[in-house]
Amino acid sequence: MKFFTAVAFLTASVSAFTTMTPNKVASSNAMAFSQFSQQSALMAAKQVPHGGVLVNQMTDDKDAAIAKATVEIQASERQLCDVELIMNGGFSPLTGFMDEAAYNSVVENMALEDGTIFGLPVVYDTDDESLQPGTTILLKQGDLPIATVELTDKYVPNKVLECKQCYGTSELEHPGTLMVATERGKYYMGGKVTGLNTPVRDFPCKTPAEVREELPDDKDVVAFQCRNPVHRAHYELFTRALDDPLIGEGGIVLVHPTCGPTQADDIPGTTRYKTYEVLKEETANPRVVWEYLPYSMHMAGPREAIQHMIIRKNFGCTHFIIGRDMAGSKSSITGEDYYGAYDAQDIAKANAEKLGVTPVPSLNLVFTEEEGYTTADEAKEKGLSIQKLSGTKFRKMLRGGEDIPEWFAFKSVVKVLRENI
Repeated sequence: MKFFTAVAFLTASVSAFTTMTPNKVASSNAMAFSQFSQQSALMAAKQVPHGGVLVNQMTDDKDAAIAKATVEIQASERQLCDVELIMNGGFSPLTGFMDEAAYNSVVENMALEDGTIFGLPVVYDTDDESLQPGTTILLKQGDLPIATVELTDKYVPNKVLECKQCYGTSELEHPGTLMVATERGKYYMGGKVTGLNTPVRDFPCKTPAEVREELPDDKDVVAFQCRNPVHRAHYELFTRALDDPLIGEGGIVLVHPTCGPTQADDIPGTTRYKTYEVLKEETANPRVVWEYLPYSMHMAGPREAIQHMIIRKNFGCTHFIIGRDMAGSKSSITGEDYYGAYDAQDIAKANAEKLGVTPVPSLNLVFTEEEGYTTADEAKEKGLSIQKLSGTKFRKMLRGGEDIPEWFAFKSVVKVLRENI
């Protein structure tokens, strides 16, 4: 843990490291589409990308791009997720890491400088005192060159303000706040990204353009975000969402789990991916599409719900399932929730028009002895016997080799978990 960074974080205040004119990497939709045309891909999905155009920062001339770089840097796992979503358009309309003006605008206003709504800042962080604006760096994953970044400015962020605005707290007991304080470097730097190669992962992550090509252009697509294995209740939730009156006839679900870094006690991404693959094969539901997202979770609750909706919009989704306490987190000391159960749903509804994505509130499903899965309200009204199994109890049973009730988890998923954790 970067102890001194954490100490500095508690007393940090905004100040510019340089006074160079920042490159407005995120404010111009026209610039985002100046060199690349993907109209054929856009025609394959009903939804338009965020900001109107789908960014593609990948270059065909890798040698020329690499030749401009004077510094090589190994990217962290979180940086690899961020740079991949910049390169492939998942973070459209961004074409690079946010400069100070864009960063401040998103932190304070939840929007880019041109007013385009955006949930969380996307920044390149560093402790390197020698890195200066005007430098082009080469980000690598081991020996593989991933992208170059033309650094435009360097600034000391107000991390306290960032966390208060984006996470709702500056307490280090919050996993996202702890990440900002102890994992991210002292400085943030803005700069245009030029993509060279996609990071190598243990699971395939298709680009927004590739996913769009597979989606129908005349049907609603509702996205389901998760960061944990999909159990029976989750499956019932996202398949029943297709019956919601907000979803048009013949709509489909895109199950789009995040497989990047998340909070410390979550199941590793590679294991989660294996559970999704066996479940996809077991259920074989023609109205359910499974894809994977190289995204770094922040556990930022309402603000992260907005971020997830923007990303899925870029992947072609028209609707987004908002669960109770979505992307929520608890204090590592008190165990209390940082967000209300419906905070994410409320912010999604309030910003649905700006986002151009329709939020679909998730059903509060419970399992009953008499009628299987039903809504909690219906179970209460009918006086049905509700069965419960906590996540803590489930993990204990899993490790102890006990039988897991099939109403709670799919056998194929349980088998993978037992083999990998």
